[in-house]
Amino acid sequence: QVQLVESGGGLVQAGASLRLSCAVSGRTVRTFIRGWFRQAPGKEREFVAAVSWNDGSTFYADSVKGRFTISRDTAANTVYLQMSTLKPEDTAVYYCAAAMSGGRVASKDSYAYWGQGTQVTVSS
Repeated sequence: QVQLVESGGGLVQAGASLRLSCAVSGRTVRTFIRGWFRQAPGKEREFVAAVSWNDGSTFYADSVKGRFTISRDTAANTVYLQMSTLKPEDTAVYYCAAAMSGGRVASKDSYAYWGQGTQVTVSS
């Protein structure tokens, strides 16, 4: 069983920063892409950012480009999402996910494993 565990969410004011972490435990699997998605109340789950596990290439949604940074620690099997200049519209449950093979990095269907989510709330 593969488990992804997110941490680092919380309540912050607009303009603040937060760092989310996602650690993988359980059965060792070869990860191709690790990504972050978010889901606000009443909305679809949307892509935020992704990182190639092999070479560290990064991908971002336009809405977070320049404010969020995704990174990975291959030794710790952990991916991070550094979020800066947070806005109220960033409020959502943030999920990390792992893809074991190729596919569209921004598509939920490409990811086989998901974490339980961590709440990020940004007040104005």
